[in-house]
Amino acid sequence: MPLRVGLTAKPHPHALAVLTEAADWLRDRGATVVVAAADDRMEAAMQVDVLIAFGGDGTLLSAANAVVQSGVDVPVLGVHLGHLGFLTEVRRPELLDALGAVLAGRTWLETRLLLEGRIEREGTVAATRLALNDIVITRGRLSRMIELDVSVNGEHVCHVRADGLIVATATGSTAYNLSAGGPVVHPAVDAVLLTPIAPHTLTNRPIVLPASADIVLRPSLDGPPADVVATFDGQHGEPLHAGDVVTIRRADRVLRLLRTTTRTHFEMLREKLNWGS
Repeated sequence: MPLRVGLTAKPHPHALAVLTEAADWLRDRGATVVVAAADDRMEAAMQVDVLIAFGGDGTLLSAANAVVQSGVDVPVLGVHLGHLGFLTEVRRPELLDALGAVLAGRTWLETRLLLEGRIEREGTVAATRLALNDIVITRGRLSRMIELDVSVNGEHVCHVRADGLIVATATGSTAYNLSAGGPVVHPAVDAVLLTPIAPHTLTNRPIVLPASADIVLRPSLDGPPADVVATFDGQHGEPLHAGDVVTIRRADRVLRLLRTTTRTHFEMLREKLNWGS
């Protein structure tokens, strides 16, 4: 049975042109190709053996989101056509070699921890969603301080007064967490990070927790319901209401990232962060 390969791209002429080149190359070698627009990624994920995303980390996150929300266990491969990009592994000159490796089975998988965020409202679950990088509590339309009570495993940790709070995986440590001053954590480390955004108390520092931690956030809301938002991987936002409780824990499933090169995490960090240059 021919390999079924899903292809999806950032809606940009260059990314779409590279996707078209890859689709033609794969079809010429007997693969079944499913091309998915942004709003078709979940449906495509349920039809393929592997999903390849062309673009930057945002495109890969969107593809990963489609996979996890659809409930399938399809591995995702990222082709880097963006700017910085910590998740998209394959560079443009490596594309055909990478596609050949996928067809030949010369690949391996990395499993990445997922977070499950649950919003409880008046005794019921208002929303549940998974995230690969992070779940962020922040103001919606106005850039103002928010306050949150943070508990871990039933124990009160602190009261945060900041522009927001990031709950990140090790995978997401090089995303919003990094720009907010949080630590870079190797993706093999089983950890979750709590990083305040511009804290109004300078002693509120990032905290590294075991991935088994149950985190409960209770925002203090003094504005309209849409004023404070829980954002999942920067892809989906859920407005919070007064009295809402956000519970974050390790998800029961993981995301599988497909690897085709021997580039290590430290090589990637040196390249992306210009260490030693």
